[in-house]
Amino acid sequence: MDRAETDQTIRRLIEPFNKKGVEIAEGTTFAGDLEFDSLTVMDFVAAIEDEFDVIISMNQQAEIETYGQLVDAVHKLQADR
Repeated sequence: MDRAETDQTIRRLIEPFNKKGVEIAEGTTFAGDLEFDSLTVMDFVAAIEDEFDVIISMNQQAEIETYGQLVDAVHKLQADR
């Protein structure tokens, strides 16, 4: 799966969590723009892990602040499998 396909899949997965209908861009932040709380983050990460069959460590989660960083991280995790 290339980065564009990863991006499209994550866009589909984020829809139910995007309660405010924020337009998703590479620089969209989870805490600021989307106002995700810790429970929402955990649920969203679980959905991504299930969809892509990857594990996003707590350390990685702490470093990921924007949508683009998430797509890059998931894409890299897939490539490393």
